[in-house]
Amino acid sequence: MKHSEAEKVGVLFVCMGNICRSPTADAVFNHHVKSARLEHLFHIDSAGTHAYHIGEPPDRRSQQAALRRGYNMQSLRARRVVPEDFSRFQYILAMDRHNLEELQQNCPSRYTSRLGMFLQYSNQWDIRQEIPDPYYGGSHGFERVLDLVENASQGLLKYILENLNT
Repeated sequence: MKHSEAEKVGVLFVCMGNICRSPTADAVFNHHVKSARLEHLFHIDSAGTHAYHIGEPPDRRSQQAALRRGYNMQSLRARRVVPEDFSRFQYILAMDRHNLEELQQNCPSRYTSRLGMFLQYSNQWDIRQEIPDPYYGGSHGFERVLDLVENASQGLLKYILENLNT
């Protein structure tokens, strides 16, 4: 049975430029959803709070690290969060507190309950922890992002499925 976009659970991953962390989360969560054969239930996307890289593919280092683990991000393109995102997505998940604060400043009050930190769905990491921006670091930073994102993606999918009809 096909679901319209309005009936699907919308999940938006947000970082600053939408070229490292949020497209990684987009690709990894999509992978978990497809592996569970549940893509018909979800609308998944990623965006940035800033317009630094609109239209660009994810950072080459993010793509390489993701490919080593079987996640393909080459079709993704950076975009900025737009006002319609707040009504379109039920889960708007920031990678760090700075981007969560940016979202909170721009989100209409009726949608603020949709905002959160992505790592709140992790069962392995301290939920106060942020997903660090690997942009200015070495390759180990991109691996660390993947470790965090993989675990939080599993927890998020479990949480959404457990709360689908509530």
